[in-house]
Amino acid sequence: MQHWTWVMGRAQQMMLEAGLETLQQQPAIPTIPGFTDQATIERAQAFWADSMKLWQRFLDPAALTEADAKPDRRFQATEWRDNPVFDWIRQSYLLISDHILRGVDALEGVEPKQKEQLRFAAKNFVDAMSPTNFPVTNPQVIQKTIETRGENLLKGLANMLGDLGRGQLTHTDSSAFELGRNIAATPGKVVHRTPLYELIQYSPTTDTVLKTPLVIFPPWINRFYILDLRPEKSFVKWAVDQGLTVFMVSWKSADASSAEVIWDDYVSAQIDAIDTIRDGLGVEGVHAIGYCVAGTTLAATLAVLTARGEADKVKSATFFTAQVDFAQGGDLTLFVDDEQLKMIEALAPEGFLDGRYMAATFNLLRGRDLIWNYVTNNYLLGQDYAPFDLLHWNGDTTNLPARWHLSYLTDLYRDNLLVRPGALAVAGTPLDLSTVKTPAYVQAGREDHIAPAESVWKITEHFAGPIKFVLAGSGHIAGVVNPPAAGKYQYWTNDKPVGSLDEFVAGALETKGSWWPDWLGWLRDQDGEEVAAKGARKPGKGKLKALEDAPGSYVRQR
Repeated sequence: MQHWTWVMGRAQQMMLEAGLETLQQQPAIPTIPGFTDQATIERAQAFWADSMKLWQRFLDPAALTEADAKPDRRFQATEWRDNPVFDWIRQSYLLISDHILRGVDALEGVEPKQKEQLRFAAKNFVDAMSPTNFPVTNPQVIQKTIETRGENLLKGLANMLGDLGRGQLTHTDSSAFELGRNIAATPGKVVHRTPLYELIQYSPTTDTVLKTPLVIFPPWINRFYILDLRPEKSFVKWAVDQGLTVFMVSWKSADASSAEVIWDDYVSAQIDAIDTIRDGLGVEGVHAIGYCVAGTTLAATLAVLTARGEADKVKSATFFTAQVDFAQGGDLTLFVDDEQLKMIEALAPEGFLDGRYMAATFNLLRGRDLIWNYVTNNYLLGQDYAPFDLLHWNGDTTNLPARWHLSYLTDLYRDNLLVRPGALAVAGTPLDLSTVKTPAYVQAGREDHIAPAESVWKITEHFAGPIKFVLAGSGHIAGVVNPPAAGKYQYWTNDKPVGSLDEFVAGALETKGSWWPDWLGWLRDQDGEEVAAKGARKPGKGKLKALEDAPGSYVRQR
């Protein structure tokens, strides 16, 4: 095998050398853009030069350096390096992939957004074409097929057919989880219900609680229990155990009755939840958290309340990876153009968008981790699905009101109207974020691919009140769901006045572990008064009567 690898390598090296020599002579033919122009010739020369270096490493293994060995989880198996054929397949794939992406970056005369779309498509293409995704070019699959006499392929086929039947890629063993038992299990009651949401109040676990209650608005793109996973991961349980009276909004999954639901309805729902809590507990205001799209909506809610002279209804606002300015909105902006908006409209003939389409979109944003990894492990190797609460939540899709979703993509992601004073209105009230003076805690994820930190940072440029910005390690989910007991990741703070995220990072203090205790300290600084955890502080014991046990009915609806 080593001999024939040498023969193949020497043959290709001879051809590459001849081709490089021909190009270097630059024959006198007309310049054809993308074919014989100087930039294209230089890219071809670079590719051939890298190819010869690759073959040189096979001819002379001592030439391999540490710089050549970039870590890639797809190729962790020793066969990808110990077997010369698979080593050649691996390195050839990486070389070609690198040059494909570099070729896209080198394109001239293309609009920046179009180039980003091309690069996104190219990246997904090279991820899809990885040799790990095909049985005859993956040594692990070949070995597994020999060991099991093909049973792995039959089991993988069953997995694939099951996913095709469901119309959704499976990531985890969903049978391992049950709502109210080992996820979304923090004790509480549904104390208020509207056609759009249920309001859950959680049972106190401390003798006293902060007088000002906390209401959490999760994104309606997913189920609320991302913040109430297993008890050791649950932000809700942790907050309750720290002495907070916690309320959670659980949004209804859209159906045909939601055809006329628009953004105004979600803002009105947030205000309704705030007023319901204020009246039920007899308090002047609440602390509010908005996660992702619900954070964007919370910003609009604050602007509406400010314009109405009711800003005191929210004593503080916390934003988890939320955007208000979409000028740097990340890869999701690549899915917003006229053609794709028309496609979304066509996919929602009954007035709502099937949540599986959104799930597929988010999977594409991390195709290597959320698509092809599972193709290899569960379709080709026939492995069992491992139980993972976060991935179970990720696959528990919700439907979206199509009219609202289209206006959200158009008005915010495409046209970026929220940061233009008066460009948008809710229930007749023009929105102006620059009037918002509510104290805010803004959390961003350093590796967030959905709401990039640079985009989240822009909140600090539009609000007029005091803001504490915190940059957390990891991304859109793990950067938020990071309990202190886990001892994972880190976060950065900077109390000095800065004008940009780069300046913030340059002078930031890094703290190991979870940012949750930092947030709690900030929240107590806003209002540290405590009251006894009795009466209305217990679900169903005050004006807000218990309708059913948490996690309620809406979270179970398809």
